[in-house]
Amino acid sequence: MSKLHRPLGTLSDERDPVRLTPDSAGWDYSGLRVLSLAAGESRLVRTGEYEAFVLPLSGACTVRVDGQVFALAGRDSVFTRVTDFAYVPRDAEVELSTVAGIEVALPMARCTRRLEPRYGPAENVPVEVRGAGQATRQVTNFGVPGVWDHADKLNACELITPGGNWSSYPPHKHDEASECEVVNEEIYYFRVAGRDGVTPSREGFGLHRTYTADGELDEDVAVRDGDVFLIPRGYHGPCVAAPGYPMYYLNVLAGPADERSMAFCDDPAHGWVRETWNDQELDPRCPVTSHEGRVS
Repeated sequence: MSKLHRPLGTLSDERDPVRLTPDSAGWDYSGLRVLSLAAGESRLVRTGEYEAFVLPLSGACTVRVDGQVFALAGRDSVFTRVTDFAYVPRDAEVELSTVAGIEVALPMARCTRRLEPRYGPAENVPVEVRGAGQATRQVTNFGVPGVWDHADKLNACELITPGGNWSSYPPHKHDEASECEVVNEEIYYFRVAGRDGVTPSREGFGLHRTYTADGELDEDVAVRDGDVFLIPRGYHGPCVAAPGYPMYYLNVLAGPADERSMAFCDDPAHGWVRETWNDQELDPRCPVTSHEGRVS
């Protein structure tokens, strides 16, 4: 069994579907929690040495931290809308409460600076259509440098890949400081829609590849709804959504650089593919969502 692929159920339980710290991942910075709260439930989360985003996956919640209150409208599913979110600092007590129930992700990064809590409106989140042809996908840049600069180490974004399409392609890496890349540990958290294209389901699946030039890592795995894959180093991509099953993933990145960056290098064997996109049409299924709801 792969040490990098963590299927649903191997990282926690139904109440906390994902509880991944840098220590349990075997690295230094990136982490992720996914919490499930029932209708009327409240949970207290102590951030400790981690900064985090509070990102609704399904449902709405109220966030109370440092005397501030943020009402997150959320969404029905990751395939229906771009959501609002909150940033919460290290060394904080964060109360999450919900009226109707929520599943919420907390992408995290170990950091040293303590910043103020802040609200991120959905209407301010840029949605990018990247690639072309069968490599067309949606990138939702809610927590990336240049868009969200209120973080010490934490970077995060969301992707939606229509069924049958490829994303995270060409394969790329960010495991050393060089002219084109910085060091980042990366988490992929997958959600896969069922037959209706909206409701997450374990029925569907996708494929993910991670490898190194020296062959020490060489993994091709099937991923299903709720799975996690860890990228400590090496080239990663593609992620392929099986026909009929749209794929979402949340990327969480953090590393030792003094300034946040998501810079990467393509695998030189496949980087040429980017040039072919100039002559291809975009898949009309993208963008899939906006802050107003489903687009296509």
